[in-house]
Amino acid sequence: MNAEKQEKPNKRPKAGFIGLGLIGGSIAKAIRRYYPDYEIVAFDKNREALALATQESVIDVASTTIDSNFRGCSYIFLCAPVSYNTAYLKQIKEYLHEDCILTDVGSVKTGIHKEVKRLNIEKYFIGGHPMAGSEKSGYANSKAILIENAYYILTPSAPVPKEKLTKYRAFVESLKAIPIILGYEEHDYVTGTISHLPHIIASSLVNYVRDTDTKEELMKNLAAGGFKDITRIASSSPTMWQHICLKNRENISEILNGYIHTLTKIKEYIDTSDEQALYHWFDSSRSYRNSIPGSSAGPIKKSYAVYCDIIDEAGGIAAIATILASNGINLKNIGIVNNREFEEGVLRIEFYDGASSGKASELLQKFRYIVYER
Repeated sequence: MNAEKQEKPNKRPKAGFIGLGLIGGSIAKAIRRYYPDYEIVAFDKNREALALATQESVIDVASTTIDSNFRGCSYIFLCAPVSYNTAYLKQIKEYLHEDCILTDVGSVKTGIHKEVKRLNIEKYFIGGHPMAGSEKSGYANSKAILIENAYYILTPSAPVPKEKLTKYRAFVESLKAIPIILGYEEHDYVTGTISHLPHIIASSLVNYVRDTDTKEELMKNLAAGGFKDITRIASSSPTMWQHICLKNRENISEILNGYIHTLTKIKEYIDTSDEQALYHWFDSSRSYRNSIPGSSAGPIKKSYAVYCDIIDEAGGIAAIATILASNGINLKNIGIVNNREFEEGVLRIEFYDGASSGKASELLQKFRYIVYER
């Protein structure tokens, strides 16, 4: 059998998952919530994840190999680390059919698009990257609302029929995510700058403090506020970021060259005591930072915020605002987080002080909301 064989999906729609970690598990749970009639089959090397997903009735079939259980799927999601997704393409190829959409969830796209082209399966493939996640990993931390109101980038292969792209875009929207269509090369450069570079900077800063700290570890013990906020993402999975750096190597190298040049400029301004250049540097960065949706005024500082899971339904935000206001808690800002690669929770609620943040967290948990403190 091969990808050209005209297989027809079963009467009962089916979705297949290769990898059932945080993202794969969350998408599977979302499908189960919004499409309860779907048959869901999953493969994962972690048998505990498969057992838990079966116990929770999220998946119908737990497969220990990529086999005929994946025949007849309307959608097949590649949700393993980016390097593994590419390797799994050969194994999944024979189960593709004309009505099947093959997709992935990796944050690097060029490599898998090239392999898809080499295997001559472009007409089935629409790359995907849900911009949601957290430092936690694994199926046990997945949740159906993880991708709700989160940007979900789609990178369709050129031969993909327009109607197939329209269908998948509508499917992503039905899972409450926000689809955005980009070319795969553009995707890798954009995410390399706003996602991959920040992780490298955060990790480098943490390592620099570790390597230059005093014998008494004063830096480590005094670190708080801005330092913890801008380095929090350094706690992410080292294996995942190892894969990302290797797969997006050329873009990241080019971006790092540009960033190093930028650091060289600020060093020059400091070395020469260029007051005007320094002021413009910080003033322009402040203005641009404050123009980004959801940003707060002023330089990076300690923010008092909680992140809360809410179902996307009318009145959800108003209900939370009412609970807090009726208990005398003043809000500084509240809004949906659309890019949640580094955040937990759908809703971000910011306060003026730590006492209000702590009180709000306790109060919302009493009302059975799932709250994540920062």
